[in-house]
Amino acid sequence: MKEVRPTSGIVLQALFNILGDLRGKAFLDLFSGTGRVARLARDRGAAPVAAVEILPRRVKDIRSLFSGDDDVTILTMDVRRAVGFLRRKGFLFDVIFADPPYGEGWPSVLGPILFPPEGSLLAPGGTAVVEHSSREEMPEGEGWQVIDSREYGDSVLTFLSSAGRGGEE
Repeated sequence: MKEVRPTSGIVLQALFNILGDLRGKAFLDLFSGTGRVARLARDRGAAPVAAVEILPRRVKDIRSLFSGDDDVTILTMDVRRAVGFLRRKGFLFDVIFADPPYGEGWPSVLGPILFPPEGSLLAPGGTAVVEHSSREEMPEGEGWQVIDSREYGDSVLTFLSSAGRGGEE
């Protein structure tokens, strides 16, 4: 199993300071890994919360973080499949956080996954945040735009919204 690279404490603190009050906001954690980001979002009042992780062993650990919490959905599947599944089920999220493996080209493919022509999972006024290596760029594309980017050592938090709609779908 590939080693997980948890989001650092500094980056987590920055992320949640920037996002502000999450009470009652729907939160999606893609590439959930340890589940720490989803847990912190839930602790800050986000509801519902969904976490997506492809590796069953990690999902078992994530499930233990949310035992008995009915406002949490945990999916064991590839991010591409999970996004389609959640869209078909009618989910919309105020915040989508994605922390893919560094150095594997994910920033260049996440835009079309998060903002497909058939409609995004991002609620009107919502924000998608991609954590990526400073050696990888998060491009803009048709349907989304970069609204902010913050660098923390080798990690970058890039904030996205729906293009031309001020974050609204």
